[in-house]
Amino acid sequence: METWVRAVVEAIHSSRAQAVIYLAGGASQALGWLLSVSGASGSVLEVVVPYSRASMVQLLGKLPLQFTSKQAAEDMALAAFNRALKLSGPGLQVMGVGFTGSLASSRPKQGDHRFYVSTRTQNCIRTSHVTLSKGLRSREEEDKVSSYFVLKAIADACRVSATIQTDVQEPEIPQESVEQFNEDQELQQVIDGQVCMKVYHFADPMEKNFDRKLILPGSFNPLHDGHLRLLEVASSMCDDGLPCFEISAINADKPPLSIAEIKRRVEQFRKAGKNVIISNQPYFYKKAEIFPGSTFIIGADTSARLVNPKYYGGDYNRMLEILLECKNTGTTFLVGGREIEGVFKVLEDLDIPRELKDMFISIPEEKFRMDISSTELRKSQGL
Repeated sequence: METWVRAVVEAIHSSRAQAVIYLAGGASQALGWLLSVSGASGSVLEVVVPYSRASMVQLLGKLPLQFTSKQAAEDMALAAFNRALKLSGPGLQVMGVGFTGSLASSRPKQGDHRFYVSTRTQNCIRTSHVTLSKGLRSREEEDKVSSYFVLKAIADACRVSATIQTDVQEPEIPQESVEQFNEDQELQQVIDGQVCMKVYHFADPMEKNFDRKLILPGSFNPLHDGHLRLLEVASSMCDDGLPCFEISAINADKPPLSIAEIKRRVEQFRKAGKNVIISNQPYFYKKAEIFPGSTFIIGADTSARLVNPKYYGGDYNRMLEILLECKNTGTTFLVGGREIEGVFKVLEDLDIPRELKDMFISIPEEKFRMDISSTELRKSQGL
């Protein structure tokens, strides 16, 4: 490994950014460089090489019009970005990297030797396209050039100041494109299902590394002191979780929230200095997929609905199957007492199936009790 390559890789590993990388058709040496330098486990979340046609179709959920193309690389980067959002450590910057190439092979090629590399972050997608001079390099040498570009793309996305020697000749100057997204566009992508979440980090940075997210989901219309106190109490019981609020832009039985409404609600958290995530999953079994291993803070009323077969088409076994899948991802629930049909109830008052009992943890009534709801607050304010 060249000295400058090692220096760039070390800078990437020190950046506190995390990536999922999807590569097809080249740039294999970049993986060796990234993984052979200590610190890789903190920055490389996952690597997938979808070489076969079937593998690529399964990865993207569709058949690319052209496998070595700008669109294919950007689709791979987007899929990798969404995967990174689900796998990343709480509070860290994430990116998706997509690479697709058609390089020298054992048989002469009619078309160009070329590759595309794309990186996707929350607010930007960058793509580079290089057409290599045919006959100038061996397959291994072309792979090395494409690996340089993958390393450069990751370093740029990490905002690492590094000198990259891409080793291209005059006619091989890369074509580059950059598309920036503003906040409204980012939120629309969440609403449309293109991106699975947008995270707002409003809380003061913490030195501590968290193992998981501690999530209080709700509509927060409005956010009130009871919500803030509940998350505080839950954090004291689950100190290895990064505390976050979460709002789903998509409702199960109502139209999606407008961008203006989402931003209005988000502003409450900015003023309070609290982290909030905007997702597009109203159901807990779907939340468990995009927040694997997380702990959700819910009320006893929500817990009662979670284990009620009525909400699973009346099928008890279906309810059990879905919640056991959540359990298998490491999902747990911290349950606070709430009024149910006029009676204040806690977790111990509910009939939780034996197979699911260890998923639910009670918040003692003496630690927290909330008798006011956002709905009641809106009514009292004439809203």
